[in-house]
Amino acid sequence: MTVIATNGLLKAQHQWIDDELQTDPLQILILNLMPTKLETERQFLQRFAAVDQDVAVTFMYPTRHHFKTVSRAAIVANYVSIDQVVDQSFDGVIITGAPVEQLPFEDVDYWHEFVAISDWTHRHASQTLYECWAAQAGLYQDFDIPKYDLPQKAFGIYAATTVDEHAQLMSGLSAGGLLKMPQSRHTALDLPATLPADLQVVAANAEVGPLVLTAPNQRAVYVTGHPEYTADTLAREYRRDRRKQLAVPVPQHYFKSPASTAVNYSWPDASRRFYQNWLTSLTLTKVGL
Repeated sequence: MTVIATNGLLKAQHQWIDDELQTDPLQILILNLMPTKLETERQFLQRFAAVDQDVAVTFMYPTRHHFKTVSRAAIVANYVSIDQVVDQSFDGVIITGAPVEQLPFEDVDYWHEFVAISDWTHRHASQTLYECWAAQAGLYQDFDIPKYDLPQKAFGIYAATTVDEHAQLMSGLSAGGLLKMPQSRHTALDLPATLPADLQVVAANAEVGPLVLTAPNQRAVYVTGHPEYTADTLAREYRRDRRKQLAVPVPQHYFKSPASTAVNYSWPDASRRFYQNWLTSLTLTKVGL
């Protein structure tokens, strides 16, 4: 269907041209914590352009963050802050990942603002979707679940080996291996043996643990990976880290063969279906079903 960007760097640079909406779109707010602002905007806009609903996307930034890859003036001019939307409501909010997972949560420069925004979303959005670091941060805030450092980076494309077939988010993804998701993280959730009453794991992988968790009472979904990633994202991250001489593994289940640089681009359909399911749940809430 149609996706429009109400703001953002792509829109300001005329790199994203909106189509004309035919219906009342779902209003989605994205707190973009990724340093690759333009790329992340494009990834989400392209993902939403492939679903069945009309979507209007607004990008938000944390005011406490010290930006390194883009000027603060550009962000302030083309993103909204929490103060600018504090009285508004949205159908859904997405909080992206961020390359800060090896820091203690409280040492992240915008941690207190993250907590305030997350609390605000529970009152001003039908549902919040947390991705990668934000999923760990949201579970720490909501359920006091800590994270721990992995001996080796979880890096690659991982298929769900267990799926809750009754979860609406897993509609069309419940058959073995259909849900595939890029992972790129140095930490993992330290889940208790017995989960809190409101928290469920709806998809997991035997190698890297939970892929998707839900908390209905919190109106929250926690995704440990990056379903928005495009074909070459992990390859570029891998080359970047190797240039820095970092000890990172080759992305698992990603290249077509050990000696190949060709990507086994196997997850777009799963990502589209996942976002489609999430937006469908927002639509049902919007119409009161």
